[in-house]
Amino acid sequence: MTQPSSSFPHLAVEPGFFRGRRIADLQEAMASGSLTAQDLVRHAGAAIERLNPQLNAFVHVDIAAALAVAGERDAERASGKVRGPLHGIPVAIKDNVDTADMPTTMGAAHFLGHRPQADARCVALLREAGAIVVGKTLTHEFAYGPTGDRSVQGAARNPWRTTQMTGGSSAGSAAAVASGMVPVALGTDTGGSVRVPSALCGLVGFKPTHGRVSDAGVFPLAPTLEDPGVLANCVEDAQVFMQALSGGTLAPASVAADGVKVGWVANAPFAIDDAAVTACVRAAAERFAGGAVQPAPAVTQHARALQSALGAIQRAEAYEVHAERVESEPGKFDPEVLERLRASRPVQGWEYVRALKERTRLQAEFARLFQQVDVLALPAVAITAPALQQRTVAGPGSAGVRETLLGLTNPWNVLGLPAISLPAGWVNGMPVGLQLVAAAGTDEALLALAASRWQAPQAD
Repeated sequence: MTQPSSSFPHLAVEPGFFRGRRIADLQEAMASGSLTAQDLVRHAGAAIERLNPQLNAFVHVDIAAALAVAGERDAERASGKVRGPLHGIPVAIKDNVDTADMPTTMGAAHFLGHRPQADARCVALLREAGAIVVGKTLTHEFAYGPTGDRSVQGAARNPWRTTQMTGGSSAGSAAAVASGMVPVALGTDTGGSVRVPSALCGLVGFKPTHGRVSDAGVFPLAPTLEDPGVLANCVEDAQVFMQALSGGTLAPASVAADGVKVGWVANAPFAIDDAAVTACVRAAAERFAGGAVQPAPAVTQHARALQSALGAIQRAEAYEVHAERVESEPGKFDPEVLERLRASRPVQGWEYVRALKERTRLQAEFARLFQQVDVLALPAVAITAPALQQRTVAGPGSAGVRETLLGLTNPWNVLGLPAISLPAGWVNGMPVGLQLVAAAGTDEALLALAASRWQAPQAD
């Protein structure tokens, strides 16, 4: 079996078994008989037992049940039945996604002990593909925050430096994969909730075109903006995971032999510009493009319209989901989440309708833009991981942490575009991510392009 290619000296924790191991490696080991699915679940259980007290990635774990399922997958393999590349692979599920055999709490006191009656559709698809669910990972309360440190179960911690946040809201999924507790995890992304923690924890994070993956059984935040997504160690693993989530409809895409047209998107006015982070990410974009990247045409001129539409849509939809809870049980909310929800209440109906119309206009504008470039490139996050509970970014023209974490990812949610965060390197010992955005419906092509051109940066 292929061993991890690097000792990952920047990690603050001793990594678990799955750090740096690709799904293809694990399948090869199971095919040769050197490992079984039960072995993999035991490795996951040992890593979780050792690392979770340090990182708080998992909020519920059931290794005994996972071992029983692993035994079934091993028996299937012995009989010649292999369901696909996820057969026997341990996975983690974000705790805002329904699982019939485990609690789903949304990170909220309102739902402590809640057990859904059925799996979410995306979970059912993963199980049908042979994946083995070992546990549920911490989410920012109701997935309404990018920091990952507001949950009834506490804060997830960044494996690269445990004093720092993972980003959110798929906080526990990021910590679990980055530390090697599991090889891949499910997240959800409403404004960056897969890509932000992937960037801050040095992972591949993919958000599909809106509606490509079923959200049935996913607790809603803003339904017209959010999608299930994947956090993985490499693009190939993300492809395997997305193939399962799409119910087998994600067909392999070919990549043109000639050059790729990459349009560079400036941070301003979407977010602040940390010179070191931007330089690291731009260098990664140029390596990806095979040369200099050119400024993307006409993106920043739409910044104000994008942020205005996103703000009205997200606030209106989020408050609709929680209106009764805000009125009847406000004391159960984390104060920061409650404040955000109460600030969402004033959105008027006409503002929401107008924002939906503006979104349609903007989608047409960007469809034309993608006739000139193959992908847009920019940082996934403008800064490295802030400290836990930090809420202001220091430096010239100080900015809020929440706005800074989301500023470069949420425009693509309002447009419903596929986007991926790729590890770009390190700044001051912490990971940063290169974000690539493509035209609606080109998920297969974006993943194939990333798989063919991206090379993982090596730790110093």
